[in-house]
Parts: sequence; C-alpha cells; structure tokens
Amino acid sequence: MATQTADDTLADFQAHMNLIFARAKALWKESAARMHPDLQPSGYKLLAYIARNGDTSAHRLADLFEMDKSVVSRQIRMLEEFGLLQSRPDERDGRLRVLTATPEASAVLAQLRAENAERMRSVLAELTPEEVQAASKVFRLLAEV
Repeated sequence: MATQTADDTLADFQAHMNLIFARAKALWKESAARMHPDLQPSGYKLLAYIARNGDTSAHRLADLFEMDKSVVSRQIRMLEEFGLLQSRPDERDGRLRVLTATPEASAVLAQLRAENAERMRSVLAELTPEEVQAASKVFRLLAEV
C-alpha cells in the first residue's frame, strides 16, 4: 500500500472537515425546526449562544457571528414572536436591548444539547482519551486561525 503524501493527507483532512461542516449545518437546521417549525438555522445559532452564555445584545451577536445587523434584528424579532427570546432595556444604556432566552427555549435547548452530547459520546467511545485530546487540540488550533 502506497504511503500518502503530505498534500494527500491534508486534502483528505480538508474533505473530512467539509463533511463535518455539512453535518453541522444539517444539525442546526434540524434543531431549529425542533425549536419552532419556522425558525431558521441562523436564529437557532443566536438563541443557542444566548442560552449558553447569558444575556447579550444584538450588537454583540452581530459582531460575534459576523452577521449583518439587519439579519440579527430580523432573527431576534422572529425569536421574540415565537416566544423563545425576551428583551428588555439595558439598565446602563436605554438605547440597547438585553436579550435573554425564555425558560421554554432553555428547556428545549438543554434537551437538544443532551441528545447531541450522547451522540458525540457514542461516536467518540471508540477512541482512547489520548486520541480525543489530540483531536481536541487540532480543533482548538483550527479555531485560533
């Protein structure tokens, strides 16, 4: 069996990364639909971030996700209409709105996270702890690029 060249190995790695990204997009779409049938994946990602990290503002979300402010505003409006997000005036700057996931949204998100974690544990069960640590290091390095 021929040894792969460094370029072949990198191409194989990139192909698998593309598959991971495609699977992540499909998972976001599926999860969004479970939150609300009309929720878009971008709205789901914003809501999941808010629920996981606590109160935030639309401006912060636009910067963090590198999304146009009008897109973020539309998604926030939809999340509020669906009863998944609450907003209130910022105590320090009344022009800003502080966004919080509703208890109902947080409960559904917790269920989705638990299901996804179980799926991940199942997949990673065939790896040693050292292999999982090595994979984690690769993802951390890629996230810092």
